[in-house]
Amino acid sequence: MKFNIELFEKAPIIGILRNINEETVKNILPVYFKSGFNSVEITMNSTKAVEIIKSSVKEFPEMNIGAGTVCTMEELDLACDAGASFIVSPVLSIEIIKKSIERKVAVFPGALTPSEIFKAHSLGATAVKVFPITSFGPKYVKDLMAPLDNMKLIPVGGVSKNNIREFFENGSYGVGMASSLFSKNLISKNSKGELSQHFKSILNEIQD
Repeated sequence: MKFNIELFEKAPIIGILRNINEETVKNILPVYFKSGFNSVEITMNSTKAVEIIKSSVKEFPEMNIGAGTVCTMEELDLACDAGASFIVSPVLSIEIIKKSIERKVAVFPGALTPSEIFKAHSLGATAVKVFPITSFGPKYVKDLMAPLDNMKLIPVGGVSKNNIREFFENGSYGVGMASSLFSKNLISKNSKGELSQHFKSILNEIQD
């Protein structure tokens, strides 16, 4: 599957699923998609990550299904073979960027400093995962965008409903969200209504 950039730009949030079992993922994704989201990342350090990517790609062809925490060439190949349309890495790896481009999948390498971000962009990254943004906050994106205004930045770490709007106001192209989006509490309650309400409330922060 090819990464649909237009679709992503309509709801520029990558939901990060880490260590959530296949059955739960199958229950969550229809609610997630109906609530207006379209891009999800399954981290490669999750149990049965490859199987979850494979089944998700098959069952939700209208979504961008990607692989996260990709740190090795082996993980990259496994993710691509499973059908992932985008690759997210916590690190800046020249090999991972080059191989992703070769395999025609979108790639979001991890970088934090201006030099790393510029290098990732120069190597052909689709967008750059600014990670970890937790200690820096939304204003760091504004600082980066002053000299690097043609970069597509996707901050990850500490993005929540309370600050997501600020990230976009400061120039973020997108954001990545894990537990603040996929609330363990709501997932364990198994209430699709509450989960949908929660998803929509986050999207409303950037779409009103």
